[in-house]
Amino acid sequence: MWRTSKCYSSSVKYLEELNEAQKRAVLAKDGPISVLAGAGSGKTRVLSTRIYHLVREGVPPEDILAVTFTNKAAREMRSRVHSLLETPGNEFPENLRREQSGPVPFIATFHGLGRELLESYGSVIGIPRFFSVYDRDDSERVVAAALKNLDVGAKELSPRAVVGRISRAKGEGMYAQEFYEKYARGGFSARIVAEAWLRYEKTLKEEKALDFDDLIAVPLRLLEEHASIRERAQDRWHYLHIDEYQDTNELQGRLTNLLAAKRRNLFVVGDIDQTIYTWRGATIDNLLGFDATYPEAVTILLEHNYRSTKNLVDAANAVIEKNKNRKEKYSTTENAVGEPIFIHGARSAEDEARWIATKVWELLRSGSKPEGVAILFRTNFQSRALEEGLLKAGVPYKLLGTRFFSRKEVKDTLAWIRLAMDPSREVDKIRAAASPPRGLGKVTLGKLLEGKRTMLRAGELSKVEQFEGVVEELAQAADVLAPSEFVKLVIEKNGMRRALLEEGSQEDRERFENVEELASVAARHDGRPGKEGIAAFLAEAALAGDQDELDQGEKTGVTLMTVHAAKGLEFDTVFVSGMEEGLFPHQGMDSDKDRDEEEERRLFYVAMTRAKTRLLLSFARVRKIYGSDYFAEPSSFLADLARSLVVYDEYDAEEIIEA
Repeated sequence: MWRTSKCYSSSVKYLEELNEAQKRAVLAKDGPISVLAGAGSGKTRVLSTRIYHLVREGVPPEDILAVTFTNKAAREMRSRVHSLLETPGNEFPENLRREQSGPVPFIATFHGLGRELLESYGSVIGIPRFFSVYDRDDSERVVAAALKNLDVGAKELSPRAVVGRISRAKGEGMYAQEFYEKYARGGFSARIVAEAWLRYEKTLKEEKALDFDDLIAVPLRLLEEHASIRERAQDRWHYLHIDEYQDTNELQGRLTNLLAAKRRNLFVVGDIDQTIYTWRGATIDNLLGFDATYPEAVTILLEHNYRSTKNLVDAANAVIEKNKNRKEKYSTTENAVGEPIFIHGARSAEDEARWIATKVWELLRSGSKPEGVAILFRTNFQSRALEEGLLKAGVPYKLLGTRFFSRKEVKDTLAWIRLAMDPSREVDKIRAAASPPRGLGKVTLGKLLEGKRTMLRAGELSKVEQFEGVVEELAQAADVLAPSEFVKLVIEKNGMRRALLEEGSQEDRERFENVEELASVAARHDGRPGKEGIAAFLAEAALAGDQDELDQGEKTGVTLMTVHAAKGLEFDTVFVSGMEEGLFPHQGMDSDKDRDEEEERRLFYVAMTRAKTRLLLSFARVRKIYGSDYFAEPSSFLADLARSLVVYDEYDAEEIIEA
């Protein structure tokens, strides 16, 4: 029996476009509900429509929480929900329609949820209202300084490795002091990580900052250790929705269950077959064990694929059904049969890249749009040959990986913005003082930061006072300006416009365009003027993921990216390169060999299901890895594809695979 508070006929407009399984998911209201959603099954529509349905039934919008994994996905869901709430003719009760200019459902990423919890309740444990968020680069920079003070060179232990170990420990719920007590007398690496972590935490505290892992671990501790705060958070959101539940880690699962504990109105959507982030700490057990955690849970299967052709759906089913650690689910579609999957065998990685570039060029010449084509690869090193092939063929492309918010000029501007929000931040003060240059050297800044202001010469003091004057002016403006206007003021007052646009080279002018783009990003938060909106903008910048780069619109072209980065996206045509044993499936480092093989199979399933109409797979017989040529065998995944669903091309691909 489906738990619904009302019965709606199929004539209700917003239900008419849903299939029966989707409709059941939308109408199932109270209690724990798990939706197992196959690729292309319309899960975002289901989530958005269900949120609208709850509001339509009379649930106050502010009582609804929805969490997903990327800013891009959160923005899309937010846009769909708002569109449903505001669309005339949706039979929305007039008394509730008038309220839609007020409270709205809270839709964010897990990190955005953590930030909201800390901004709302963090003062109980000393978290300031407007804290900063360290990205990976910030963390590695601080850890590098800590390692230097410990006389540890990068060759002995890299900052990246230390940050990774700290991140894993935080993901397991450990404190720095707890880690130190456990490992301070251990081996060299563990001991140094323990020492560096203590220094890293000290810097975070001084800078009033948290890192990505803190945005989950700290709110969880706050709610677990403070019953009154926990009860307030549980009363704040009565209906919880978690997207991509298969990608949650242990702490995210605990946070979810804790928030839902009082009413148990938890609606999770996921696909075990798309669990591809266990190396980041994601655990498939949260979704696999949902029924054990919530024995009264209802399970709904979304198996209808609206995205891909029948050939692609059948092929993907054949690949993923070989995994054992999954819940039974079989995708179907009413789409056309479509083209067979194309398999190409090349002699070398360079030949493979030339073939892909030629095929892409032919597609574009025949009318395909560049944004409808993606070239996927398993590991980052593969991009070099692919880029060279596209360049030689004159094919426009964009490589997903150089993050907009990681560009130097963008990070310089963000440092100025954070400094205006809190002029005591030493790290941002050092960066801002040098960007653009204003004659404040390290010696001068060192004296200033050490409290030796009286030791400054007259010329130094004058430059310091000018710098401080600009910061003070911006700090006052931050109280009242809309975020986008504030960003424009920052780049005007700090001299960046003059240095890059008016006096700079052509390259500098292009860098200034990136700085200007920050104002466009900040405009998303103009509805919250002053420091509250600016803080929300800074949080978005810090939490931006790889897929957010697709929205920057810097250049049009075919998209190159790893399969991991492609999750959640779709393209008319998808190329998957490097279909070789040891590369895809990748030779894992994990001792749990069976688990690695299943995750690699899930990753291939994700790659296949990104394609709507056309999928082309390629492998090379010889590939240069770390400077040496390796003879490669075709991926064992290729043998899983039925002969009736594929066609082979060149270099005896069929005979090689069957051998």
